[in-house]
Amino acid sequence: MQTQNKQTSRRKPDWLKIQLPQSRKYADVQKTIQKHHLNTICTSGKCPNLGECWDRGTATVMILGNICTRACKFCAVKTGKPLAVDTEEPLNVAKSVKLLNLKHCVLTSVDRDDLPDKGAAIWAETVIQIKKLNPHTTIETLIPDFDGDETLLQKIIDAEPEVISHNLETVKRLTPQIRSRAKYETSLKVIKYLSDNGVISKSGIMVGLGETFDEVVELTDDLRAVGCKVLTIGQYLQPTPQHAEVVEYVHPDIFKKWEKIALEKGFIHIESSPLVRSSYHAEKHVK
Repeated sequence: MQTQNKQTSRRKPDWLKIQLPQSRKYADVQKTIQKHHLNTICTSGKCPNLGECWDRGTATVMILGNICTRACKFCAVKTGKPLAVDTEEPLNVAKSVKLLNLKHCVLTSVDRDDLPDKGAAIWAETVIQIKKLNPHTTIETLIPDFDGDETLLQKIIDAEPEVISHNLETVKRLTPQIRSRAKYETSLKVIKYLSDNGVISKSGIMVGLGETFDEVVELTDDLRAVGCKVLTIGQYLQPTPQHAEVVEYVHPDIFKKWEKIALEKGFIHIESSPLVRSSYHAEKHVK
């Protein structure tokens, strides 16, 4: 079975083939990002949809550096000791959003367990500065769990992004194997706090890590129980040989079944297909 899994992970099916972007908008965004040395999860996370998103005027900016204090088995972002916090980052990010002429900005970050506030102050100030310089740009914040600290979560809520997202990443059974420090129950607690405070709450997962169909359905029940409104489901792709192997390439028909089930359970918006990532069509989730 182990040999079969390795073979499967090397042979991607046709539905995972990606068209290379060629538009002028994509080229302009790429040039700006490179020129100003911006951190985006689009590039750091090797997202397959970066061309499509950039072409629509959406990008995911990564704050608080590009070195994470956690070592999750699925993530391509570097792990280690982060550099000192850049207090000028919120204003610089706001200027970058203006340069990129973004209609919708998704903010994410590395985990900063090394900081007393885990980076919450920089998070909040970044949202505030973006809104000041870009009043017509909508914002989604894809936040870490902040170890479930409600005081830190409230800082993000008070900055008033249009959507606050926190990913479960995988089903309950696989969480200890795939996520280095985060706990399934803590993530649900985070989403409940967001939902209870009137926020459009959102979460996302990857499949193909060994979960069962019913475990994904159970996860949707858990999310609806804490008020989650938006869900993304996408295929896990192994970023390097050192990361968790792909156990299965899930057929697109199965993604459609999960989408139908989730909508019937009361989610207001679902993105469910192999190439979906957390920020895929994120501008639609504001509505």
